[in-house]
Amino acid sequence: MQKATNNLIKELKKQKRVSCSLLFLDNIKIIKDALKAGVKIEYLLLEPDKYDLFKDCSENILIADKKMIAQLSDTKTPQGVVCITEYIQDMAKCPKENFLVLDGLQDPGNVGTLIRSACACGFNEVYLVDSVKINNPKLIRSSAGTIFNVKVYSCSKNEFIKLANDYNLNLANTDMRGTNIFKFHNEKPIGLVIGNEGNGVSEEISRLCVQTLSIPMLNNVESLNAGISGSIIMYQLSKNKFT
Repeated sequence: MQKATNNLIKELKKQKRVSCSLLFLDNIKIIKDALKAGVKIEYLLLEPDKYDLFKDCSENILIADKKMIAQLSDTKTPQGVVCITEYIQDMAKCPKENFLVLDGLQDPGNVGTLIRSACACGFNEVYLVDSVKINNPKLIRSSAGTIFNVKVYSCSKNEFIKLANDYNLNLANTDMRGTNIFKFHNEKPIGLVIGNEGNGVSEEISRLCVQTLSIPMLNNVESLNAGISGSIIMYQLSKNKFT
């Protein structure tokens, strides 16, 4: 079993700063989920006592010490393992089922939560429109590894507008004055658009939406966190899958 070298750690630290496609996974469950999904690993760095957890994976394993792991981990208490893999984005296609559009979301926790809910609801395609990058460590942790089970497309606003027009996408945004989600029935696949935490859905993408949905609330509550509201609506849009 080979050992990681200090020169390799320096090079990986550099790649972590500059690469937009490399993922640095430091959570054991998420790494196992990535491996189950068939993700090809570049390196799997393990402290010696973690080897048994990955003994079935003989590919590119290197033994590392605590200091090396800590240099590549984003958590205060590393789990003794770091997996480096490349996230390869698929070409965006016309969605055949319900899908999620995140318009300018910058909070990686919200984005990860929404991707996790999308996966749970069968929204198997997620569009990150001018949103936080897919390789953000907090996003990956918040998604609990589900980014490997759905198609996630990062694109600019102009790219998404062209896609929406080319495929005549059926889009819905959210607003307190919209149709009560619990009374709404969709006959064909719909794309739920969740807007920026502070400014909501952008004007350009709002113009593409043919539906506006709302969540009824009591006690004068006017809004919910983006991750929570998006999750509620996705579950309601997918309710027929659970009955």
